[in-house]
Amino acid sequence: MNGLEGRRAIVTGGASGIGLACAEALAAGGAHVTIADLDGDGADAVAERIGGSAWQVDLADTAALAGVSLDADILVNNAGIQHVRPIEEFEPERFSLLLRIMLEAPFLLIRAVLPGMYERGWGRVINVSSVHGLRASPYKSAYVAAKHGLEGLSKVTALEGGPHGVTSNCVNPGYVRTPLVERQIADQARIHGIPESEVVPRIMLTESAIKRLVEPAEVASLVRWLASDDAGMVTGASHTMDGGWSAR
Repeated sequence: MNGLEGRRAIVTGGASGIGLACAEALAAGGAHVTIADLDGDGADAVAERIGGSAWQVDLADTAALAGVSLDADILVNNAGIQHVRPIEEFEPERFSLLLRIMLEAPFLLIRAVLPGMYERGWGRVINVSSVHGLRASPYKSAYVAAKHGLEGLSKVTALEGGPHGVTSNCVNPGYVRTPLVERQIADQARIHGIPESEVVPRIMLTESAIKRLVEPAEVASLVRWLASDDAGMVTGASHTMDGGWSAR
């Protein structure tokens, strides 16, 4: 027995990166995993490989999400995007887009799954936040704002859900080896005026005591534990996996 048999999980952004690793870990634990992703073909491929289901969904379309009803025991709010700009150059529509995907959509999905979780007396809400949910960096106003908001949403969910057997936690990695991080390198190099080859050591790892990127599987292992019965008394917390960044 792997601990998650019979559980149903939804992982947003599950077709790649951290979400993919989380979907694989939860499926390996025995859960039936729904891969929710804008990339429908990618979601289909992952779902077929791990024996789950696919849900092609645009999390930026919050109007459509407002009416959705979901039945799941585990919700992993993972999907995210990044945009690196100084505040005075940050396009308002991009700021709004990041907040819709990384704060409003998680709220709407939590809202959609809680009734079923309450009825069963068991649920796990796991929000893939970031060290940027606890610390700020320049040029990432929308991302930092969204992740700080997600931290608050997670804590309120923990307080409301606790009497019903529902826990809610954040996972807070540093820079993870994913396409999302790789796509930042050119923008970071341009803004900081350094070669792209220097972005990882000089920008991404400068605050970390352990000088390497986090691996997606490491994040997924923590997500899987938070989804288990062993974590039943763990709620309202932010679990850092940042190599010591937030210890400063």
